[in-house]
Amino acid sequence: MIHVHGKTVAKQVDEILLERIRGGSYLPGSRMPSESELSEELGVSRATIRTALAKLAASGLILRKQGDGTYVNARARDASALFGNLWDLVELIEGNGFKPSIRLLSIERRPATEKEAYALALEAGDDLVCLRRVFYADTQAVILSENAIPFSLLREPFEKIDGSLHIRDIFQKYFHQRIAFAITDIRSTTIGTEAHLHLGGVDSRAILQLQVAFYGKNYLPLALGVNAFDDSVLRLSLVQAWS
Repeated sequence: MIHVHGKTVAKQVDEILLERIRGGSYLPGSRMPSESELSEELGVSRATIRTALAKLAASGLILRKQGDGTYVNARARDASALFGNLWDLVELIEGNGFKPSIRLLSIERRPATEKEAYALALEAGDDLVCLRRVFYADTQAVILSENAIPFSLLREPFEKIDGSLHIRDIFQKYFHQRIAFAITDIRSTTIGTEAHLHLGGVDSRAILQLQVAFYGKNYLPLALGVNAFDDSVLRLSLVQAWS
């Protein structure tokens, strides 16, 4: 049964169903309860259940078979793609079975390059808030991340920004913005000097680079991110349902 607190009913339903899949309450390949059964159990409308299931289906975590019911994708537990934000770095680490943590390397105010200004709908030279951070899986450094955010969006004192927070929480707490969606470009590259310094491993080895553009409501550009991703430790996989 849903209980009223800070989160919306829809958000609570999303989290309950996702946790049941992650935790194994709904096993891979198993048939899930019907919309009517879930609606009665959780005390919410069928429309709310239907919306939550649609999100899970879009992420590839469940398969909806016409006239047969809804099934947990048999490969869902192998997937790093979790509904909400497919490339959420914290969730990627958790999805690989590790405990995530974040260490702030630096936070600075600097002018935007021409390329950054174009992508963020700014004028060249407009100030950015730049966060450089390392993400850990347990005690292993696995991602070197840099995010550039327009300084004009900042709504709280610059010096109070806590760089160890989830990027979603940083936007909400200090910029009063919510991430609506993100577009990620994935490419293979050779590990650079700085990434090698923090991530270790073999020098000049191939790693993945995740370039992310974050957007808020009404397609407002919020940030650009560049992440050096150690795929020798973390799996980056995507399950998609085919009709």
